[in-house]
Amino acid sequence: MIKFMILFHQPTDPDDFENVFQDFLALIERMPNILRRQVVHVTGSPKGLPQYYRILELYFESPEKQEEALLSPIGQEAGKELSRLPEGTAELLFADVYEEEGGSTPDNPDVESDEDEA
Repeated sequence: MIKFMILFHQPTDPDDFENVFQDFLALIERMPNILRRQVVHVTGSPKGLPQYYRILELYFESPEKQEEALLSPIGQEAGKELSRLPEGTAELLFADVYEEEGGSTPDNPDVESDEDEA
């Protein structure tokens, strides 16, 4: 399973952000291939005002299904809606989700383990 995350920074105009976000979310809800959608509203941080305001997580079966969704007409329309926000408002990330496969993270071949050093 893979995840597409959009991390939204604190908006300079929360009302404008909410208007764009709601339009964007309505489009996301119509995108194909999404297994699960999760919206997170960040409420605080141990260090004061958090860097992020909201996080959107979209789960897909595979990179191919994700690409189909993002390149679909509705996915492209959602991307255009997202571009209405001021530059630097959002960070977009792709991630592998391992917990769905039994709760352990597979070894990363790019990282040396302690056993490799012995």
